[in-house]
Amino acid sequence: MANFLFVLSRDDNEAVTRCFQFAKIAHSKGHKTDVFFIDDGVLWADSERNMNEKTKTGDCPNDYLPYLVEHQVPIGV
Repeated sequence: MANFLFVLSRDDNEAVTRCFQFAKIAHSKGHKTDVFFIDDGVLWADSERNMNEKTKTGDCPNDYLPYLVEHQVPIGV
């Protein structure tokens, strides 16, 4: 089992979607996983933020965030 820390530093829908997706994959494979928001990434900690905006590939942050919340993956700011 490995330790993963995913750091989001941009206010970018594509970046947050991939951050959440990779965190979900790592956690689902049994790895200890943490997510941390820094710099402009902290804007994604806003509970009013639209997490349903689609990326170019058709997925969105909300496709992965519920898994992270349900499995209590730590998300720090």
